Amino acid sequence: EESVVFCVDTKSVCREAEVMSRHILHIAGWSSCSFYRRAASVVDSLSILFPTRLKVINHEFENRSGYRSWLINDDDNGNGGFRSKLEDKRAHKHASSPFCWLSNSDSDIGKSLQPDPSDIKSFIGGHDDTLQFCREFCSPMDDRNNEEDAVMVEDGHVSNHEYDYDLVVIGGGSGGLACSKEAASLGAKVAVLDYVTPSPAGSVWGLGGTCVNVGCIPKKLMHHAALINESIHLDAAPFGIRSEKGDRMEHNWESMRENVQNHIRGLNFKYRVSLNGANVDYINKRGKFIDQHTLQLTDKKGNISTISSSRFVIAVGGRPTPLNCEGGHLAISSDDVFALQKHPGKVLCVGASYISLECAGFLAGLGHEVIVAVRSILLRGFDREIADKIGAYMEDHGVVFKREVLPTKLEKMEDSGRIRVLFTDGSEDVFDTVLVAIGRHADTANLGLHSVNIDTNDNNGKISTKYEQTSTPHIYALGDVVEGCAELTPVAIEAGLSLAKRLFGNSKKKMDYDNVATTVFTPIEYGCVGLSEDDAINIHGKANIEVYHKSFMPLEWSISDKRQTHQAFTKVIVHKTANEKILGIHYLGPNAGEVMQGFGLAIKKGITFDDLKSTVGIHPTTAE
Repeated sequence: EESVVFCVDTKSVCREAEVMSRHILHIAGWSSCSFYRRAASVVDSLSILFPTRLKVINHEFENRSGYRSWLINDDDNGNGGFRSKLEDKRAHKHASSPFCWLSNSDSDIGKSLQPDPSDIKSFIGGHDDTLQFCREFCSPMDDRNNEEDAVMVEDGHVSNHEYDYDLVVIGGGSGGLACSKEAASLGAKVAVLDYVTPSPAGSVWGLGGTCVNVGCIPKKLMHHAALINESIHLDAAPFGIRSEKGDRMEHNWESMRENVQNHIRGLNFKYRVSLNGANVDYINKRGKFIDQHTLQLTDKKGNISTISSSRFVIAVGGRPTPLNCEGGHLAISSDDVFALQKHPGKVLCVGASYISLECAGFLAGLGHEVIVAVRSILLRGFDREIADKIGAYMEDHGVVFKREVLPTKLEKMEDSGRIRVLFTDGSEDVFDTVLVAIGRHADTANLGLHSVNIDTNDNNGKISTKYEQTSTPHIYALGDVVEGCAELTPVAIEAGLSLAKRLFGNSKKKMDYDNVATTVFTPIEYGCVGLSEDDAINIHGKANIEVYHKSFMPLEWSISDKRQTHQAFTKVIVHKTANEKILGIHYLGPNAGEVMQGFGLAIKKGITFDDLKSTVGIHPTTAE
C-alpha cells in the first residue's frame, strides 16, 4: 500500500466557504497504475480535509487497455476518445495515466466510466500536473491571492477557425520567443515573424532581438572586459601579480569584437533550433496588418505573401531615437557599437541614460578617451543620490562629463574622416566616434496598426494595453512596445509566458510588473529593486519614510591603494508606519546584479526591516 504524508497550514488555507469556489476534480486511470494511485491518493486526502473546497470523482478502469480505449480510441461512429472532447489541445496528445480535469458540476457522480464531456471546465493534466495543482491548492495564501484575475475581453478565438495559425507573434526577441514556445507547448499552432531593418549605419543581426544581439549580452561581455582591464591596472600589483618582462598588457578591440559576435551567432542558431524543437514556424519576413486577421509579409528581396491567424502578439521591441541635429546621421547608436570593425577611438556619448553611461563606462575601461554630453541629470528615474555617486566614480575613472549641453551640428572632416561636433554652449571638439543614446521608441510605425484600429503614442510609438490586450481584443502586445512597461528582457519573457498561458492554458494569472529588480552595469555597478528615496517620499510622505544607508569598503578592494577613493554603498527605504515594510533596496558596488537578485524575491514577499536585520549574511561578501 502506498501512503501520502503532507502538512497543511490550515489557518492560511481555510477560508469562508462562500469566499472560495469549490473545485470538482475528476481523475481517470487504470487501477494498477502507480502514478494514478499516487495522484488519486493525494486528491482524495485533500477532499477529506477540505470537503467544502474540493470534490473528487474517480474514473477507475480495470486495466490499461480499457483506459486507453476510453481515452484515445475512436468509437463505432468514428468519434475520437474522451480526450478529443476537451478544447485544450494539450489533452489531445495526452496518452498516459492519470488524466485529470475540472468540471462545472458534480453531475458525474454514479457514472464513473461515462463522464460528461459537455461539463468540462478545464484540463489539468497528468500525474505531475495534478500534484502541482495540489501544491498550489495547499499553498499558504498571501495578499497576492486576493488580487483580481486578469479578466480578458473575449477575442473571438475558437478552436475550429479557418486561419493559417492560432497565433502569430510579430517579433523574435526575448518576449516573443518565450510567448511563442509556451503557446506551442500548450497545443497552439504558432508562427514567429522576425525581420531586422538595418540601422541608419547599416547594422543588422540575427534572431533573438535587442538583448541578445545589440543589448544585454554584448554589453555585459564588454563591461566584463573593461572590469578585467581595470583590475589588471588597479589590483594586479597589490595582489603580487606582475609580468616577468614588465610588458604592459593592451586591449585588442578586433579580437574582443570577433569573440563576442561569434558567441552571439551561436545564440542566434540555438534560438532557431529551439523554435524548430517547439514546433514553432520561424518566418524571416517583415509583417504588416492589412486586415483584422491577415498580415502582408515582405522578404529581403521584396517578395510579398500573406498569412492569417486567429490571434496576434506584437513584440517588436524598440529602436534607438536618432540625434535630431544637422549631421545627426554621422552618429552611431547601441545598434552599431558592439560590431564596430575597428576600435572606436575618441568617443562622444550623447545622453545620460543607463545605455549611454554603460557604453561610456566600458569604452573608458578599455582605454578609450570618452566624453559624455549631458543635457540635464544622470540616470533619470533612478535614485538621485546613487546616480551622483556613479557620476563621481566614472569621472575618477577617466570619463569626462560635459554638463548641460547638446550637440548642434556634426560634420565629417575631409582630411581625417573624424567628426567635428559643435555644442549648444558654443564649444566644439573632434571625435572618432559619436554614439547617441538619448532614448528609444517602439518599432511600430510600419506595422499597419491603423488597419486594425490600434493607436500608438505619438511620442514613443508605444501601445496601451490591459493585461497585454490591446484595444483590438484578438491582438496583444508585450515587452518594450507596451506603454508603462519596464524595458527589461526578463519582464518581456515573463509577460510572454503569462500571456500564452492565459490564451491557451486556461490561466487567469496576470503579469506582475511591480518591484522588478534591475542592475545598471556602469563601471561601479548599481542594483536596485522597489522605490527610490524620492519616489517613496512622493508616494508615502516624508514623515512616513525612514532611510537606512551605509558606505563600506569591499574586501576585494581593501589592499589596492588605487581603490581607496570610493566605497560601495547601500540604501534601504522603509515605511515607518507599516510594520517597517521595506519599500526599496539599492546597492552600489561589485557584482550588483548577483547581489540584488535574492533581494528582489524578498521585496516581492513583503520583507520588513526586522526580517532583513535578522537574516544571517554570507561572510565575507558585499551582500552581507
